[in-house]
Amino acid sequence: MRPLQWTKNLVLFAGIVFSKRFLEPDLVKLSVGAFIVYCVLSGAVYLFNDVADRRRDRGHPVKGGRPVAKGTLGAGTAVGAGIVLTAAALGFSIMLGRQFLLLAAAFLAVNLAYTLALRSVVILDVIAISFSFLIRAAAGVIVLHPRIPDLEFSPWLWICTLFLSLFLAVCKRRHELCRLEEAAEHRASLKEYSVQLLDQLVGLTATASIISYSIYTVWPATVAKFHSRGLVYTIPFVVFGIMRYLYLVYTRHEGGDPSGVLLTEKAIIIDVFLWFVAVLYILGR
Repeated sequence: MRPLQWTKNLVLFAGIVFSKRFLEPDLVKLSVGAFIVYCVLSGAVYLFNDVADRRRDRGHPVKGGRPVAKGTLGAGTAVGAGIVLTAAALGFSIMLGRQFLLLAAAFLAVNLAYTLALRSVVILDVIAISFSFLIRAAAGVIVLHPRIPDLEFSPWLWICTLFLSLFLAVCKRRHELCRLEEAAEHRASLKEYSVQLLDQLVGLTATASIISYSIYTVWPATVAKFHSRGLVYTIPFVVFGIMRYLYLVYTRHEGGDPSGVLLTEKAIIIDVFLWFVAVLYILGR
């Protein structure tokens, strides 16, 4: 179920953070409930993914150690557990609202489509990954609608989420293409990529992420909502984070596991923490 990968679901808390009501216990409970639902759904998706990939994963230097690929966890048991987890997550989603349930179902559908088909299609594979992040961000807002009906996510924050998730996905593809000797055997779409193309996509998505976040901080609607221009001072944290990640990709040849980088790279951990503290301070003034 890869719990270390569940850090991707932290994007669900963006809704409550940017609502400026992150100190209200009832809203925090809703956001935590949404986070738990998506962690359970993510675990189910990873089980289905490991079953579908079990033969291919056996030749992978890292994935070959996964229980289904090794044979220590039966494929039938993994599928059964995934179905139970999916039913539990969708059942709990009903308690969080019909719209939240629809988004949870969409998240499951996109990820299953990725596992079964989209990951083999060049470009669409990374776009599908990005869509799953957008659904998470939307779910973090929708779950709060019963208490904050007028809560909205800035279009520029949506755009930033899109490009940042694309940036991480493209970096992962580059790492896979460069590090695996027979990359196409491990992921069909890799045979359609080249290092030159991926380098261009990395530069494009990194630049777009910084620009879209920068525009968000000074956008008139943002300033009016928070009654402050202070978010502009958080831009250096975003710039450093992306530049540091590029350093890891191109100099230290990392980037194959974005969640692992977030949990182990001290410079990025400190940067994200300082960004978060700065945002809370600015929004709480």
